[in-house]
Amino acid sequence: MEKRKLGNTDLLVSPITFGGNVFGWTIDEAKSFEILDAFVEAGFNFIDTADVYSRWKPGNQGGESETIIGNWIKSRNNRNKVILATKLGSDMGDGKKGLSKKYITEAIDASLLRLKTDYVDLYQSHYDDPETPVEETLEAYGELIKAGKIRWIGASNFSAERLKESLETSKRLSLPKYQSFQPEYNLYNRAEFEKEYEQICLDNQLGVINYYSLASGFLTGKYRSVDDLGKSARGGGMKDYLNDKGFRVLKALDEVSEQYNSTPASVALAWLIARPSITAPIASVTSLAQLEDLTKAASLRLNMEDIAILDEASALS
Repeated sequence: MEKRKLGNTDLLVSPITFGGNVFGWTIDEAKSFEILDAFVEAGFNFIDTADVYSRWKPGNQGGESETIIGNWIKSRNNRNKVILATKLGSDMGDGKKGLSKKYITEAIDASLLRLKTDYVDLYQSHYDDPETPVEETLEAYGELIKAGKIRWIGASNFSAERLKESLETSKRLSLPKYQSFQPEYNLYNRAEFEKEYEQICLDNQLGVINYYSLASGFLTGKYRSVDDLGKSARGGGMKDYLNDKGFRVLKALDEVSEQYNSTPASVALAWLIARPSITAPIASVTSLAQLEDLTKAASLRLNMEDIAILDEASALS
């Protein structure tokens, strides 16, 4: 499978990143192991999670996803076969949040314990912490890199201004630089990334690993009417997509996927992979059947005419 360089790192990642938010939420450990085994067997190597996954599920406290991944790595003895990314900064309860040096030092040790590894390949600021100076956060990351606990750093959900400030501070003070950015971006929701972030990422050679790559499942074509909203735990969030633009995008996905004997999900991911600014879109699956869509997308090469059809259907408003 094709591998892509993530930013200016030495990390060569598969063209799709597995989103670990489903582990411990919509699938249990046994099912997670089955899917991770198949993911790696298919040639993929990049897994993204966060310390907060999946705290939102009743009865969970956070760390469930990292724990499952760690158990899987230990049982398979395959740490050298996967590139592991996690995030910190989200509210874990009891005041555990933010990007202060003190908290970063605590959070990485907790993540490494759950992940059952000595290091994380990509450690990401999940959300900005406006109360902590940028240089304090970057200095803390620098110490973790020197200690061998993390290899590279990335950012997610920053404003364009704070992302630029972080990049400028890294250069000015010779501190570690964010090598990746994780924004929301997909065929339906294009405007914010393309207008505010895309050029920053290109100018600074940031690898982009975007989340909600399938718009929480809408771009699979599974949800086409109000009656479909009860099909999964995420169905309730599909209502906002059931509009003229959403139907136009689904129609284009149907048209293009038919040309390639493929699926709307595979085509939606292939559209992202074809975009010069995108390194490896994040996608989650909960079954082996869904994993086939990821595998097909990784090798699907859309021609310019079909990309144009999708571009027009999802044109920025």
